[in-house]
Amino acid sequence: MKWPARQRVKTLLIVLISLVVFVAFLARVNRRRGGGPLLTWSRSETIKPLPFASTEVNSNAAATPSTQSSETSSPAAAPNPTPLISPAGLIIPVAGVRANQLIDTFSEARSEGRVHDAIDIPAPRGTPVLAVADGKILKLFQSERGGTTIYQLSSDEKFIYYYAHLDRYAEGLSEGQTVTQGETIAYVGDTGNAGAGNYHLHFSIAITTNPKRYWEGININPYPLLRK
Repeated sequence: MKWPARQRVKTLLIVLISLVVFVAFLARVNRRRGGGPLLTWSRSETIKPLPFASTEVNSNAAATPSTQSSETSSPAAAPNPTPLISPAGLIIPVAGVRANQLIDTFSEARSEGRVHDAIDIPAPRGTPVLAVADGKILKLFQSERGGTTIYQLSSDEKFIYYYAHLDRYAEGLSEGQTVTQGETIAYVGDTGNAGAGNYHLHFSIAITTNPKRYWEGININPYPLLRK
């Protein structure tokens, strides 16, 4: 009867030694990883990115404005999470339009499976289009879909403001010119694919990391920024 008892003790010792060795191993691994709990349990979760603005067109992202025929030869769409920065202190870029008249058309569908990714601000033809903030005129561009357009760089060089379907530019407006918030830079029209008589400003905002590639960027919804 003594042998089974010794066997049980031997088995328990082996188990205890194994546990000690296992705990020592975990402690060593933990030290290499910089500390923290020896054993953790986590549950995977699906994080849904919040919506982002792109320009009216999501195709031909690599093309330059001179080769694109999109309404927004403006920054291309990017499936990224919501940015941590956004421009502040913007004004509504169409003279006489009040905040409560704005409509959020950012997520509306467009032809060819596109999403609008901008807002439309209706106004009579010839209504002054105002610089939404201080900045520099980067490009005056004629687009098949956007018609007569303007790309403006913010003064901190973090954002591109895009104005489309313009009737004409303000007299004397030129690329490289610095404009101030509220300055008339163009006039509302129906050029491009707006449709005859559908006078409105197509306006988008994009975060840029390289102002020299102003047709690219991560776009954000202008609506809540203009409603403030």
